[in-house]
Amino acid sequence: MASLIPYRSVLGIRPGSIFDAFDDMMDLASSPMSSSAFPMDVEDKGDAYEIKAYLTGAKKDDIDVELNEGRLSIAVKVEETEENKDKNFLQKEFTSYSATRGVYLKDAASEGLSARYADGVLTVTVPKLVEKKNVTKVAID
Repeated sequence: MASLIPYRSVLGIRPGSIFDAFDDMMDLASSPMSSSAFPMDVEDKGDAYEIKAYLTGAKKDDIDVELNEGRLSIAVKVEETEENKDKNFLQKEFTSYSATRGVYLKDAASEGLSARYADGVLTVTVPKLVEKKNVTKVAID
């Protein structure tokens, strides 16, 4: 949605210099409708990975987390509520959206996964595989 500037044209470009047109393109590129993903942090904690996904406006039921052969996928689908449709917004930048992000964790274990969601931040903990040492030392005579 374009900013509330009274002299913008229907196409969202203000009359004026080429720099004004460039500013308008940057506004459109950074608008919520153009972003296809959400920010995500992946941290190696030594014995596990901690993934934080910043999911503004999502509820726990809007989120799907899946680990498939080392690929962790986080999907979110937020739909606008009926109560907002009757309001008379002058500017509304948060609408329905869906996005999916994924990360490959080569040594991710499927046992012991955990996730919690609080204050718009999903935190997923993925334990690392414990390397089994099936090595037997053989004494040489």
